[in-house]
Amino acid sequence: MATIEDFKKLQFIIAQIKEVEPHPNADKLYVIKVDTGTEVRQIVAGIRGSYSPEQLVGRRAVLVANLDPAVIRGVESQGMLLAASDASGISVLGPDRDVLLGSTVK
Repeated sequence: MATIEDFKKLQFIIAQIKEVEPHPNADKLYVIKVDTGTEVRQIVAGIRGSYSPEQLVGRRAVLVANLDPAVIRGVESQGMLLAASDASGISVLGPDRDVLLGSTVK
């Protein structure tokens, strides 16, 4: 079990998806550029089977902003989008209205 202190270590913010490209070395991954309100970051996300790039660009989503960067199949990822999954596929999580980029998710 994680403690509330463990949970508080993670920083969840609202970011907007600006660019989406297929990952050059993986069929299920996208390389995504997101705007956090203060910077543009690159993330790698395994959502290619559930969304086209056109469905993602412009969308606001929840980003785990303070993860250590990771190299995924040769491409650096500087965060993680939150998504839910079930038998129907993957659903990227986001706000139900346009909140400011960089807003804290609690």
